[in-house]
Amino acid sequence: MTVDPWAIATVVLIALGLGGVLFHAPLLKRFGYELWPIEPLHTAREELLNSVDELRREGNALRQDRARVGGLLDLHELEVSDIMVHRTRMRSINADMPPEALVREMLQSPYTRMPLWRGETDNIVGVLHAKDLLRALDEVDHDFSRIDAVKIASQPWFVPDTTTLEDQLNAFLRRKTHFAIVIDEYGEMEGLVTLEDIIEEIVGEISDEHDLDVRGVRQEADGSVVVDGSVPIRDLNRALGWTLPDDWATTIAGLVIHEAQSIPVERQAFTFHGKRFIVMKREKNRLTRIRIRPVQNTPPAMPAQQKTDSPAE
Repeated sequence: MTVDPWAIATVVLIALGLGGVLFHAPLLKRFGYELWPIEPLHTAREELLNSVDELRREGNALRQDRARVGGLLDLHELEVSDIMVHRTRMRSINADMPPEALVREMLQSPYTRMPLWRGETDNIVGVLHAKDLLRALDEVDHDFSRIDAVKIASQPWFVPDTTTLEDQLNAFLRRKTHFAIVIDEYGEMEGLVTLEDIIEEIVGEISDEHDLDVRGVRQEADGSVVVDGSVPIRDLNRALGWTLPDDWATTIAGLVIHEAQSIPVERQAFTFHGKRFIVMKREKNRLTRIRIRPVQNTPPAMPAQQKTDSPAE
């Protein structure tokens, strides 16, 4: 009988393979080696948590990208009045104050540019830059009495409140300036707008080591938020991830007045847009402090006057 050499080789290889599988551990131990079971690097729970964290990071990045694209597309629809710093919240300097006090106030400000006013706060006569002030001080050997802030300041630039953000951005870039005073159709000052304000509409809040915390917004332990009435709706939405409408009002106080169709009294409460608004403080016709709480299972929307409650407890 003829023996097939390929069959013999196959049997030998199979035998060696089985021997290796069955006796590899004793053989390795005989030569001083020992096999240990390989433990997984992460438990199933850790893997799940890592996956959740990764999805959360991707979701945050996606939301940020969507917000940037949305902000860019909104530039031709929004006007400077939608994002400006209202005149009641502007920081400015009296040009006629003693030079030493003026320099001190300028250096204590978190901003590099400050509007100067004379006679009344709405009469803006210049925009003072901190670098120009320091340079002028150096030239007079820090003799404050020789400083004239108005001569150092640049001429104020006034822009209509109806200017679109797209046009204003192009104007800032064309003029190589960062600061403008916003006026209404009668020439009255409404506020100010900066290049940074417009850029933040595209990329989100820009902070540096000199920035202050968001003013006028305070988170309470019970989950509510106490807000100054002058806080812009867009700023609050951005800070808290809310979606309060800003089509008919710019500030939180304006939103409450628009929805209530009246000027509420203190402790009066309203429910709309999934939130409960309680007027905490009113000064003349201005709502200066409002508490906002999320509302669960909000009933269908009703006219604002029907949603008002008795004074909040």
